[in-house]
Amino acid sequence: MAFHKIDLQGWARKEYYDHYFSAVPCTYSMTVKLDITALRRQGVKLYPAMLYALTTVVNRHEEFRTALNEAGEPGIYDRMLPCYTVFHRDSETFSNIWTEYDPDFTRFLHHYEQDLQTYGSLPGMEPKPHTPGNTFPVSMVPWASFEGFNLNLRNGYDYLLPIFTMGRYYTEQDRCLLPLAVQVHHAVCDGFHLCRFVTELQALLDRAETFGGA
Repeated sequence: MAFHKIDLQGWARKEYYDHYFSAVPCTYSMTVKLDITALRRQGVKLYPAMLYALTTVVNRHEEFRTALNEAGEPGIYDRMLPCYTVFHRDSETFSNIWTEYDPDFTRFLHHYEQDLQTYGSLPGMEPKPHTPGNTFPVSMVPWASFEGFNLNLRNGYDYLLPIFTMGRYYTEQDRCLLPLAVQVHHAVCDGFHLCRFVTELQALLDRAETFGGA
C-alpha cells in the first residue's frame, strides 16, 4: 500500500477541493439500479462478485482512491481493498471484514472465502485485525430494496472515500435489478465521475468473462 500526497499547488482540482472541503463542505449520494441479469444467470455468488466489481472500478480512478492521511493532507492510494459487512443472525449484529483484492476474480473469490471462513463467525466489529487505511466500506441490506439511501455522518466532511450500500435485488420485466447507493465527497468527486463509475460498473457486470464465464 502506497499513499501519494497531492501537490496542492499543482493540482487541477485545488479550487474545487478548497470550496467543497472547507468553504461549503458537501457530500452527496446517488442511488442507481444495476442490471445483474447476466451475473445471476452465471450462478456466481452475488456478494463477492459485487465486491470484486466495485473494487475493480474503484481502482481505475483516482477520485475514488483519494483520502486524508493522519496529518489531514489529501493523497491518493495506489490501490484499494473492500471492507464489507457480515451479518450475525444470532446476535443481530454485524462485523466488518476486509479482503485483499486480486484482478483475477477466481483468486479474489478464494481470498474472500478464506476470510469468511476464518473471521465470518467471530463477534465484534473488526474480527480481522489490522484493517489497512486503503479500504473503502461496502454493506448490503438484503432484506429490502430501496429507491434512495443516505448516510448521515457527523464527521463525514472529513471522509473522502466512497461508501457503497446494496439492497435486495428484484425482478422487473425479466431483468434482475440491484439497488446500489453510492456516497461520495464533492471535494474529490463530481457528478461526472460518479456517473462514469456507474457506467463502467454496469459494463463490467454485463461481461460474462469478468467472472469466468464464456
